Amino acid sequence: MAAKRDRVPPLLRAFALLEHVVAADGPIALQDLTVDASLPKPTVYRMLATLEAAGLVTREPDGRRITAGPRLMRFALDVQLSAAVRAPRHAILKRLADELGETVNLTMLDGSEVVYLDRVETAWPLRMTLSPGSHVPLHCTASGKLLLALLPAARRRRLVAELPLARYTPQTITDARRLDAELATIRREGRATDNEEYLAGLVCVAVPVAAADGRTVACVAVHAPVARMTLARALAHVPALKRAADALGATFGAPPRRLGSDP
Repeated sequence: MAAKRDRVPPLLRAFALLEHVVAADGPIALQDLTVDASLPKPTVYRMLATLEAAGLVTREPDGRRITAGPRLMRFALDVQLSAAVRAPRHAILKRLADELGETVNLTMLDGSEVVYLDRVETAWPLRMTLSPGSHVPLHCTASGKLLLALLPAARRRRLVAELPLARYTPQTITDARRLDAELATIRREGRATDNEEYLAGLVCVAVPVAAADGRTVACVAVHAPVARMTLARALAHVPALKRAADALGATFGAPPRRLGSDP
């Protein structure tokens, strides 16, 4: 085993270490990382020091746990925003927008915010423009609440405790207990709504996009001015959103649904 490990180039061993860090539900203890990586402790500590100096990982304040660093998170986002990765997803979003007649978007979690990976605008003159790479809050957007609701419990509680819960409209949830109750409902229903919580006059519905291992990696959503699309009408689009989510999941490595299966 040791001989086989020694034949792995140091660069690939460091990359494998990064994979363990990002695959963890949250900050990972140094001891656990050493066990997961099946490498000697001095080797792991030496590689981590190099990765930390490069901004690819960072230590928690206690110094005993490791999480992804700002440079690694920026790299991951740049990959998702690259033209080659976006092209097949954009085609799926374009078909969905044509079917629904409203603006649709693909988002994912970026730290304590939602980042737009892609978006297809409606032809209607009344619309909101957010380009890929734009960020919006977690606690008052459909995608944000859904991504937050589906996080592992410990990470979700930590994020909710840290969020400022700023008020954007009279409908914005600014109480942590109310937000927790809403997140529990979202987990049961498997979709989330924004009922004029981020922008007055705008409603939105989002459903999760799952990767091959079942983890929620993104959200696909439709939104429109309430004068043109009530929340009830937006909810009627959930089956179409779920079909698009399945197709988008395949671009994240999820197996496609068998034809004829329920949405």
